[in-house]
Amino acid sequence: MKIAARDIMTTGFHTLTPETPVNEAIKLFKQANQEEGRKIFGMMVTDNDGHLIGMISMYDILIYMRPKHIHIWGVMDDIDVAGIIDVACEKTKSILVGDIMTPDVITITPQTHIFMIMDIMIKKHIRRLPVIEDGKIMGIVYISNLFYDLLERFADE
Repeated sequence: MKIAARDIMTTGFHTLTPETPVNEAIKLFKQANQEEGRKIFGMMVTDNDGHLIGMISMYDILIYMRPKHIHIWGVMDDIDVAGIIDVACEKTKSILVGDIMTPDVITITPQTHIFMIMDIMIKKHIRRLPVIEDGKIMGIVYISNLFYDLLERFADE
């Protein structure tokens, strides 16, 4: 019976380095999606020794690209929206993953119970949790791993 992170974690995962330019990271997200055959929305960031130092998600990238004063767009008739998107994309090309990643990562161990994983994900609004043991990345639990495990339990009834 699946009751812990080790039972539902994904052991094949993609990582980025803090020195990776964000435009390259976006290409790597696309490549990971194709390789995995599913959508990958976040990746772990590791140092040269393979130690976890952060996480970056598509959401982090979108937040960086979002114009600061977007809330006043509805009242401005002279905005070239296409131009703003192009400027945001160009600006993002020079940013590194390490500049916008989340450095304070919540992690779990292979023994972490799935109800604890669920609780962390819900309370912290987290969709992926790295699984670490003795400082080494063992895998990652995506919210979809947890959800589909629960779906299997309903199907088994």
